[in-house]
Amino acid sequence: MTGPDKDIKFPLDNYDRLCFLKNVVKNPNIIVGDYTYYDDFENVENFEKNVKYHFDFIGDKLIIGKFCMIASDVKFIMNGANHLTKSFTAYPFAIFGNGWEHAMDNKVYPQKGDINIGNDVWIGYNATIMAGVTIGDGAIIATNSTVIKDVEPYSIVGGNPANEIKKRFSESTIAKLLALQWWNWNIEKITQNIQNLTDNDIDKLNE
Repeated sequence: MTGPDKDIKFPLDNYDRLCFLKNVVKNPNIIVGDYTYYDDFENVENFEKNVKYHFDFIGDKLIIGKFCMIASDVKFIMNGANHLTKSFTAYPFAIFGNGWEHAMDNKVYPQKGDINIGNDVWIGYNATIMAGVTIGDGAIIATNSTVIKDVEPYSIVGGNPANEIKKRFSESTIAKLLALQWWNWNIEKITQNIQNLTDNDIDKLNE
């Protein structure tokens, strides 16, 4: 056995509120790695509803790595939420037309870039991730956090705005984990190392 089938929608028998997310999302601008799961209190289809202001004409992406854990009500605020900030008003006149359609000629709304979530990231209940944020591998985002800036690998962050609480491991262990990139091992090697991956002796992972 090498774990559950990464291509099934619901990996837990008789439970349809936890899914392997890549098998649920339909938007081509949401890219999800293998074994990343989403757990929802009501319906896993809520995930895309919580990717807010994600308009096709903008083209920004939500990119999520492998083996991530995403709790219910996590929200991603994409670039479609942005308004002008350096002009006298932030009001979006142009979208209403009727003589206002040229208000944005030679102007552009702020673009903060894609949201990039690394591998093995745990995002707690009701957290909010803002456009342009990168969350490093192995990070943990606490419940109810609002993440407005990049998160270092293997950091635990929390609050509004989210700040680093601590690192999960020593800098040397983090460097080794980032070099190992266990999430890119073949599934047979991952399965062989299940006991070591759920422990904290880094030297055992080098075997």
